[in-house]
Amino acid sequence: MPSEPVSNVSVAIALVNYCTRDLTVDCLRSLEAEIADWPDCEVVVADNASPDGSGAEIAQAIEQNGWSRWARMLPMPKNGGFSYGNNGVIREQLARTTRPRYIWLLNTDTIVRPGALKTLVSFMEANPKAGFAGSRLEHRDGTRQCSAFRFHSIGGEFESSVNVGPVSRLLKSSVIAPPLTDETTRYDWLSGASMLIRTTVFDDIGLMDEDYFLYYEETDFCRQALNHGWTCWYVPQSRVVHLVGASTGVTSAAGRIKRRAPYWFQSRRRYFIKHHGVVYATLADAALGAGTALSMLRNAIQGRGSSSPEYFLSDLARQSALFNRSLGEKQ
Repeated sequence: MPSEPVSNVSVAIALVNYCTRDLTVDCLRSLEAEIADWPDCEVVVADNASPDGSGAEIAQAIEQNGWSRWARMLPMPKNGGFSYGNNGVIREQLARTTRPRYIWLLNTDTIVRPGALKTLVSFMEANPKAGFAGSRLEHRDGTRQCSAFRFHSIGGEFESSVNVGPVSRLLKSSVIAPPLTDETTRYDWLSGASMLIRTTVFDDIGLMDEDYFLYYEETDFCRQALNHGWTCWYVPQSRVVHLVGASTGVTSAAGRIKRRAPYWFQSRRRYFIKHHGVVYATLADAALGAGTALSMLRNAIQGRGSSSPEYFLSDLARQSALFNRSLGEKQ
């Protein structure tokens, strides 16, 4: 158990804003009671050069609501993505003479339930070999979301896209999003929407990879950390409302996915190549494409609408072709 009250443990909370003024202010408001009695806790909002002026508006809201003691803005020179914005905060914190013990990555499209941070810190203090602790993410009505996962694989890409009972049972060990429980459990990687990271993890593996604009960056980071012996834990007693996709517009709360942006495909391919190589990445594309095609065929036969993003197969094929062309030009 912790040897000192967790409110005496230093924590830096990183939020990344890009044109999400209202979401960010609501998130800050939910943090107010959480850290009111936490003297060594700071919230830093990195604004990725939002063109709508939301950075200045959030700074004004911090001043007007009396949050200046524990919250401030960090203007960034460009919109470099999720890793870029978080790294701006992390880099600043690591450069301090007295560094925080933990850094909490928190999405702007979240609302923190009471005790969420203290629960994560308490777990980490009691488990010094744990590098990461993630919250139970949920909808406003308390319905649980998937927020702890297995690493992506060829089998996992096929299973997640075809979504058929017999296939899922056959590939049970490859399921990317296995059923979650109400018990604290170790997983391969956690959602970056609410993820507490031990600061010494950065000493071992460095900052987050900024070549991921959005998506797969936390998967990559957790995998690198695991290679250095750091483990990831899902701590469901820590609860955070996640307004799914509200900050990016990619996913709706109803689960309907819009057309995938090119950076999603690029991040996905970067992850597979970085950790498995080009041949494996190509086979993963084939597995994802085959599973999606079979799912679409089944839905058409059954008279149901497609659950896949619009133009997904053509976009997947196009992005794969573009990569193979660029690879050929480099050789």
